[in-house]
Amino acid sequence: MNTAKRIAFVCPRFAEGGTVGGAETLLRNLATQAAKAGQQVTFLTTCATSHVSWTNTLPPGRKSFDGVDVHFFPVDQDRNEGAFLHAQQSICSQRKATLDDEAEWVDNGVHSSELYAHLDTHREDYDRIIMGPYLFGLVYKASTIIPEKTVLVPCLHDESFAYLDCTRNLFERVRTIMFNAQPERALAERLFNVPREKSHVVGMGLDPVNIKALTDSPMLPPQYIIYCGRRETMKGTPLLTDYLTVFRQRTGRDIRIVFTGSGSIEAPDILRSAITDLGFVSEAHKHAAMAGAVAFCHPSVNESLGIVILESWLCGTPVLVHAISDVLRDHCARSGGGLWFRNYPEFEESLTLMLDRKDLNQAMGEAGRKYVQEEYSWERVTQKMFHALDA
Repeated sequence: MNTAKRIAFVCPRFAEGGTVGGAETLLRNLATQAAKAGQQVTFLTTCATSHVSWTNTLPPGRKSFDGVDVHFFPVDQDRNEGAFLHAQQSICSQRKATLDDEAEWVDNGVHSSELYAHLDTHREDYDRIIMGPYLFGLVYKASTIIPEKTVLVPCLHDESFAYLDCTRNLFERVRTIMFNAQPERALAERLFNVPREKSHVVGMGLDPVNIKALTDSPMLPPQYIIYCGRRETMKGTPLLTDYLTVFRQRTGRDIRIVFTGSGSIEAPDILRSAITDLGFVSEAHKHAAMAGAVAFCHPSVNESLGIVILESWLCGTPVLVHAISDVLRDHCARSGGGLWFRNYPEFEESLTLMLDRKDLNQAMGEAGRKYVQEEYSWERVTQKMFHALDA
C-alpha cells in the first residue's frame, strides 16, 4: 500500500564509503531502496566517522546520495568519555547494572542536539522515522521525540546491553520494530515480550553476483578459507586464527586464510606466513576472493543478520559459522549452505569435510545461493519493509 511516502532514517553514521559497520550499511541500503521505490527519503546522521572518538570530521550540511537527501549534523562535544567508558565497563561486567550506570552510559554516548532539534521541528514532514541500531545514545534519545512514528531497526544481540531497563523502554516506546532474522525477533520476544503484531522480519536485500565474471587473483593462495569484515575479539577473529593454527599443526594440511576489511589481525606468529591480508578491496575483488575460497568462516557469536555470509553464498561458496550465533546457525540450517561448530574438534571435523568432499561443498554453496536469491532479493525485502511501515 505504501502509505508512508515521506520517510526519515536516523543513524549515528552514514555508510557512504563502505568503511563502517553492517548496521549502518543496512540502514543506508534500505534508504536507497525506498528512494528507488518513489518515496521521499531523508537520512539524518552525524558528522562523525569514528565510532570510538565521535569527532566531527565531515562538514555539516546536506548532500544527495542515490536519491536520498542526507543531512549531516555535528556531534555534541560535551560528552564525558571517561564516565561513558566506566559505565560501559560496569554494564559489561555481567553484574546487574544500576540505573545510574545506564544513565551515565546513555547520557555520555554520541548525541547531536541539532539533529534532535531538526526532528522536533520537522515532525510533521515525516510519515515514518526509521532508526537504529539500538546501542547508541543518539537512537535512545531520538526515539523519544516522535515515538508514534518511530520504527526501530535494532540489530539486537544477546549481550549485556540488551538486558538494560533503558533498552526495554526503547523497544516498548517505538511504534514498530523491523528485525533482520527470525532468531533476532525471538530474542526480543523473550527479553521484552514484544507483541507479534508490532514486529516484522525484514532484513536487507542483496544484488545478484555474476559468478562467471569473477576472476582469480594472483595474490590469492591456492587453497584458503576467507573472512571479511572487522578483525576484533567481538567478531571472533582471534579464535579463528587460533583454530586454524591448531588445524594446520594437527592435520599437516596447508590450508591458508585470506582477510579483507579493517583492523589488526591477532594471530600466533607461526600462522603469519599463511595469512593474506588484502585490507579494503572493491566489491568485485571481495566477491572474487569469496568465490575462490573453500569456505567463508564467520566466528562471531553476535550477529543480527550476517551480510557477509549471504554475499559468500551469492558467490557460490559455503560457510562455516559459530553455533552460538543463533542467527548464523539458523541461516545454515534453513539453507543447507553451511556447517557450524561449537569447539575446536567440531571446527576440525567440519573443515576437513569441506576440504575432502568437493561435491558436498559445491552443493552447499549452490543451496546457499538459492536461499539468498529467494529470501533476500531486494524486491522481496522492499515489499516486507513497506508492509512493516504500513502496519
